[in-house]
Amino acid sequence: MAIEEGSPSKDLVFPEMQRLVKIMARLRDPVSGCEWDVAQDFASVAPYTIEEAYEVADAITRGDMADLKDELGDLLLQVIFHSRMAEEAGLFALEEVAASISDKMERRHPHIFGDAISGSHQGWEQIKAEERAAKGVADGRADVPVGALEGVAIGLPALLRTEKLQKRAARTGFDWPDASGPRAKVFEEIAEIDAASEVERAEEVGDLLFSVVNWARHLGVDPEAALRAANAKFEQRFAAMEAQAGNGFDALDLDAKEALWQTVKSFKNR
Repeated sequence: MAIEEGSPSKDLVFPEMQRLVKIMARLRDPVSGCEWDVAQDFASVAPYTIEEAYEVADAITRGDMADLKDELGDLLLQVIFHSRMAEEAGLFALEEVAASISDKMERRHPHIFGDAISGSHQGWEQIKAEERAAKGVADGRADVPVGALEGVAIGLPALLRTEKLQKRAARTGFDWPDASGPRAKVFEEIAEIDAASEVERAEEVGDLLFSVVNWARHLGVDPEAALRAANAKFEQRFAAMEAQAGNGFDALDLDAKEALWQTVKSFKNR
């Protein structure tokens, strides 16, 4: 929906967006711009884009709204940066980026912006599937069926991409009927790691991780969030171990460190 003329959002947001666009254009000026910004391309900026998205998620996890405001600004800068490089190359401009996502959101919410009576996640996924098929036609692949797994971004974190691939496959009926199947597969993969040669081991560990994600999915657990929480828990407990031992932590033998670990684990039960 377009922002109405004279609304607070239009008055406040767009001048600052225009300011940011001008700043990026100045930074990218080949004569008077910043040497670092001018030297960048899509590939070199992409890691920063990913990093900024994670920093947004981190601020949300910590509940730090002031930091979230700053991190969203950093992420917005990434959109401006990529759009500016694309405009310089004659590919597209920021306005087209905004138009593209606006068109997509309206198209995927026909119950809000169209004639559909109601909407659902299933309807959303059906629309996305139709979009992928239409893209195949636009790319000259009209005679080639669009695969169910097509379009799952390679740059996603591995756990998240694994879950998305499995969900896509499940929609075609290729899935375990319940959690017992992937659970058994986890133990099967562990046995295969034990029997694997050194050359085969990495592949088998990959299969194990894939199976663990599948099991988590059937249990209704978000594997990415679960592992993030496990990392945070490990960091907290390890820091508590170091605090308990003082400066002598590194010199402790493994048995002493294990005893400390068990001690800090017990803290949550007190």
